[in-house]
Amino acid sequence: MVNDPRLVVERLCAERGEDFAGLSRMLGRNPAYIQQFVRRGVPRRLGEEERRKLARYFAIPEALLGGPPEGGRANDGLISVDRHPVTVSAGPGAVVTEELGKPYFAFDERWLKALTPTAAANLSLVRVEGDSMAPTLNAGDDILVDLGDAAERLRDGIYVLRIDDALVVKRLALNPIARRVTVQSDNPAYPDWPDCSLGEINCIGRVIWAGRRIL
Repeated sequence: MVNDPRLVVERLCAERGEDFAGLSRMLGRNPAYIQQFVRRGVPRRLGEEERRKLARYFAIPEALLGGPPEGGRANDGLISVDRHPVTVSAGPGAVVTEELGKPYFAFDERWLKALTPTAAANLSLVRVEGDSMAPTLNAGDDILVDLGDAAERLRDGIYVLRIDDALVVKRLALNPIARRVTVQSDNPAYPDWPDCSLGEINCIGRVIWAGRRIL
């Protein structure tokens, strides 16, 4: 995606179900303010206060809205995490076509450090498709994957796995004595893969957080 603030605002509205008029009112502006900014280029740049409010509202770095670059750190103690343009399948398997990250979400630094000691550069946001992990994870959910918490620290939990050229998200149940693992789907309509060897599991990272749109 081209890093154009107008395209960023338009994309975020489409992805998160927001409307231009509602965002304008949230900023204390007239209802046409955001539409004019996106469609007509008026104003040419968002004001500092409007930019800061939008960045906080969407939890993204201000740099995406025309603010100065800050080396991966957003304002007010926020740390940005890249979102990768791939999906992980809770179903038949999503093929990886591209793995170049784009800044997408920003998390409170203290909250993120309490969640994981892994640096933000080794975290990734990806989107779920399919329903085999429902109701825990549903299609369209964004999940935060800790790439530093993978095979070397494998334990019970939800992980992103690579199978051939596809990425899937599944729950792993580890037998610590036999060192075998069962790959499980939370949706009972899907079968488990029991008694797999650790060598069969290509673990990409552990799922540590999920966010979803409430309908």
